[in-house]
Amino acid sequence: MAIDRLKSGLWVQAQIRICGINNIPIYVLRKGDEDAGAIIMKLDRMDGTCRIYNQVRGLNDEISWATAGAGERMMEADANAYLERQKSFDPDIWIIEIEDADDRYQLDGQVL
Repeated sequence: MAIDRLKSGLWVQAQIRICGINNIPIYVLRKGDEDAGAIIMKLDRMDGTCRIYNQVRGLNDEISWATAGAGERMMEADANAYLERQKSFDPDIWIIEIEDADDRYQLDGQVL
């Protein structure tokens, strides 16, 4: 049985709307495949550090997030280098950046 998934482009639009309502700056750094592009979130702490999360699917096809850099905060330059490498591997990825010094943005799934 096939499980219907929210298309990547629609999911990104929803996050833009959620952030807009909550006055959280959000930027689409790279627009990927509208239907099924992988999504990478960069949560910028505005202090020179950030966290990177890759959207993955769990066993029951629920949205989950895998952290890059062993879950630790990364320096901005290291995060940008990581994102550049990911772009070279997958031309269809979405890269979203959220500026959130106060940890107000909540990911919509479990962090693995």
